[in-house]
Amino acid sequence: MRNIYVLLLFCLLTLTGQAQQLGDKPGTFTLGNKEFLLNGKPFVIRAAELHYPRIPREYWEHRIKLSKAMGMNTVCIYLFWNLHEQQPGQFDFKGQNDVAEFVKLVQKNGMYCIVRPGPYVCAEWDMGGLPWWLLKKEDVQVRTLQDPYFMDRTKLFLKEAAEQLAPMQIQNGGNIIMVQVENEYATFGNEQAYMEATRDAVREAGFDKVQLFRCDWPSNFNKYKLDGVATTLNFGAGTNIDNSFKAFQEMYPTAPLMCSEYWSGWFDHWGRPHETRSVSSFIGSLKDMMDRKISFSLYMAHGGTSFGQWGGANAPPYSAMATSYDYNAPVGEQGNTTEKFFAVRDLLKNYLQEGETLGEIPAAKTIISIPAFALNESAELFSNLPKANKTERIQPMENFDQGWGRILYRTTVPASASGQRLQITDVHDWATVFVNGKQVGKLDRRRGDNALKLPAFTGDAQMDILVEATGRVNYGKAIIDRKGITEKVEVSNGTKTTELKNWLVYNFPVEYDFQKKAKFKKGTATGPAWYRGTFNLNQTGDTFLDVSKWGKGMVWVNGQNLGRFWKIGPQQTLFVPGVWLKKGKNEIIVLDVDQPEAVTVAGLKEPILDQLRADESLLHRSKGQQLDLAGENPAHTGSFPAVSAWQEAKFDKAVTGRYFCFEALSAQKPDEPFTSVAELELLDEKGNPISRLKWKVVYADSEEVTSANNAADRVYDQQESTFWHTQYGAAKPKHPHQLVIDLGESVTVKGFRYLPRSDKNTSGMVKDYRVYVKDTPFKM
Repeated sequence: MRNIYVLLLFCLLTLTGQAQQLGDKPGTFTLGNKEFLLNGKPFVIRAAELHYPRIPREYWEHRIKLSKAMGMNTVCIYLFWNLHEQQPGQFDFKGQNDVAEFVKLVQKNGMYCIVRPGPYVCAEWDMGGLPWWLLKKEDVQVRTLQDPYFMDRTKLFLKEAAEQLAPMQIQNGGNIIMVQVENEYATFGNEQAYMEATRDAVREAGFDKVQLFRCDWPSNFNKYKLDGVATTLNFGAGTNIDNSFKAFQEMYPTAPLMCSEYWSGWFDHWGRPHETRSVSSFIGSLKDMMDRKISFSLYMAHGGTSFGQWGGANAPPYSAMATSYDYNAPVGEQGNTTEKFFAVRDLLKNYLQEGETLGEIPAAKTIISIPAFALNESAELFSNLPKANKTERIQPMENFDQGWGRILYRTTVPASASGQRLQITDVHDWATVFVNGKQVGKLDRRRGDNALKLPAFTGDAQMDILVEATGRVNYGKAIIDRKGITEKVEVSNGTKTTELKNWLVYNFPVEYDFQKKAKFKKGTATGPAWYRGTFNLNQTGDTFLDVSKWGKGMVWVNGQNLGRFWKIGPQQTLFVPGVWLKKGKNEIIVLDVDQPEAVTVAGLKEPILDQLRADESLLHRSKGQQLDLAGENPAHTGSFPAVSAWQEAKFDKAVTGRYFCFEALSAQKPDEPFTSVAELELLDEKGNPISRLKWKVVYADSEEVTSANNAADRVYDQQESTFWHTQYGAAKPKHPHQLVIDLGESVTVKGFRYLPRSDKNTSGMVKDYRVYVKDTPFKM
């Protein structure tokens, strides 16, 4: 017994010593000459980005220990406004949302912390962390001083966040060494006054001692300045480090260098190939930074899971995020160590600073399998409708005080609409249309679907439109993203258009308490329905629920929302943390708004993250389709130099049109057959970028959508690290390569900007090119 007491005393003293090392007494963290200074001494930040909502609370410390074992000395976190204030004025920082406890665990394990409270964070998170209820204000604007309501709500949230974390600033004896102001603002705007006001709000909230910083990209960090705030850059695996910091060092010659988001991998989209980044390119650029004593934060060190409704979306084009946030990170979704993990650990052990040690790798979490079992009970959605709301004109989900989930719109269609065209403005995000209880079509926002032909019917008919929300846009100007049907529904016979009115609206939120009220009965349902089953366990552990036989929807296990699934892939499993399971009987409820192939599930020991459904391809070229440019006159012809930065081309005269064609005639490497483009921007007569929100690719002669996510619409997704690349492999086509974009409206164009891919690989960089602009579609 005495030995046990001695051991406990030793452990207590060890933990106390770690805490004293970081923050038993006030410290300092400041900017020096080309270096950060921790308590007056040079310090290189090696940070691991972790997101506490994407990790079950019981696993927080495990993931922190893994980060330290990788060689990190700091943990970087976002705060998620919409997680902590799900209704106006109702703040929640308890349980899974206890961010202060997370930061304390970081300190307990001998690590510093960087806090990024927003108000906007992106993070592939619903609405970039902004709360959905902002959208109840019809004319709301975000990330701008132009909306006092937004700024007032921002200040209230920052104050609440600071009450939780400001006591842990290093100057107060805590471990928080830096706090970020906003997030990647230059990709959204250049309103310096807004950034200054947000900086001041962060300070006034209580982060008044700690070093503030902001992050942007190597290509846009100079859009604005922010006095008293350090500037850092974000870029990804394989980046040329010297090139990335060249312009920055010219502007800030004495500033410390930091990559505040070094992207270890990338996030997955529904219907797109699973994203990966090679170990060699990732480690190569990381070593370059370490050799130059450049600080970094590894985004992500461990991605985790966007449980529940929290996964976001990008636009344009609209593309929703998968539930798994594995991110091809060094620590996998389940907390498993990967090849990247050991590559990082092996590298960083050579760059430890005075007093630092490489942490021990914690024991792996238990993984179990669960034999396949059936869900023998079902409850049809149309037989379990909640109380209806009435509205003359159709309205979005938020107007009914609903944040997430599904919404059903019902009205009576007159007999005169039989066989007419149904037009919806707009579907957000996936809709199934029923007439007199029979399914007549599906509309997918990813494809730009907004219309279908109604079947023939006699007499007045009941029409139902069931809409599934698949994540609010978390990036760019499309972030004002209301769900359901946003404006109106019309029928048209080609000459006359009539708006449908007098709607009944049924709301289906995501909370478990709502799902369990469904009236289940034995047997399989027809159409949208809940399914319920049970399974028994002798042992608990992490597992991956195989949902590959199901259509589209959401899963709850023992009341915990695992997130969204969709048969199109690439993700075909949902992570189930062992701490959410129990010995004995466990319950599962599946809501499927599509039709499942089978009502069975199983628990696997490995995830399925890379299985696409081939029949759901998003190729921008129909079989046998061929662009014909004969007789077309180019608006501009030119050649690009062999450099990786943005290139700008100006036309001799302005041209007006709705359709834009970019034709690559050759690559920088002689005889190379490929074309790649990271971004394209069209410029108006004043040289300003033309909005890309309405753009849609209508043709690409070649694009890689199987072995990599290099689809043609990557050229306007506002992500500089993603790019269009023509097809790899034996079937690779040769030049010329063409891309045709429908701009959504007629615009006047005086030039364009082109950005090559940003990594060290120069495959497909364009040399000679032609561009065409015209009002009518190109011949195909």
